[in-house]
Amino acid sequence: MTTASDKPYLKLDHVGKSFTRAGVTSEVLKDVSLTIDRNEFVSIIGHSGCGKSTLLNLVAGLTQVSTGAVLLEEREVNSPGPDRAVVFQNHSLLPWLSVYANVRLGVDKVFGSKKTRAERHDWTMHNLELVQMAHAKDKRPSEISGGMKQRVGIARALAMEPKVLLLDEPFGALDALTRAHLQDSLMQIHASLGNTVIMITHDVDEAVLLSDRIVMMTNGPSARIGEVLTVELPRPRKRLEMAAHPTYLKARESVLRFLYERHRFVEAA
Repeated sequence: MTTASDKPYLKLDHVGKSFTRAGVTSEVLKDVSLTIDRNEFVSIIGHSGCGKSTLLNLVAGLTQVSTGAVLLEEREVNSPGPDRAVVFQNHSLLPWLSVYANVRLGVDKVFGSKKTRAERHDWTMHNLELVQMAHAKDKRPSEISGGMKQRVGIARALAMEPKVLLLDEPFGALDALTRAHLQDSLMQIHASLGNTVIMITHDVDEAVLLSDRIVMMTNGPSARIGEVLTVELPRPRKRLEMAAHPTYLKARESVLRFLYERHRFVEAA
């Protein structure tokens, strides 16, 4: 007999997605099946055009599946909802609002009827503190750096208490040092909250450092899951210690080999 604990937290069940423009149909994803456990950190990696962001948008409910289904706690995902929060590469903060107000906006929408005004204030500040941005609460987005904007975007997403945090290359536009600091912050947040995270990335080292599993996509069109690599590294992970860890190096090599082979297929086509 299957118990509730045996059932997958998030399930992509034979998902396919096609787009039709000007009478021409293109198949982006084909027969994608994946289960993700509660509290798991999963990265999705692959060459440009392999449907990574489309896959994330399907889980977010921003795009409808063409075939199959996305199930979160056995309920079908077919529209956006506060149980799935997205952080994009572009921070998408409202420029006329302060850092505090950008986060508070989501808090009021999700918890307006569940928390008092004082509780919503405290919750907003708690999430700003979580990403080390409480000191800049009164600043506008134009007054803070790109890395700080992404911290606010992550705080806004976390403040909704989502069941799944979806990250679409959240550090892709940042310099290497800022990116490293935010990766470390994200690891600390994940360890503290035990939340479920799906992250799109092009960065192999980022995927290996942060993930429990790495999902490697084949090239599009009609992209599928090519391989899934379990990263057998203990947590908490420290960047400098991981750099020379045999398991880290082996995982990194496996992902690079997969991507290199796919690149050769593209060049041969």
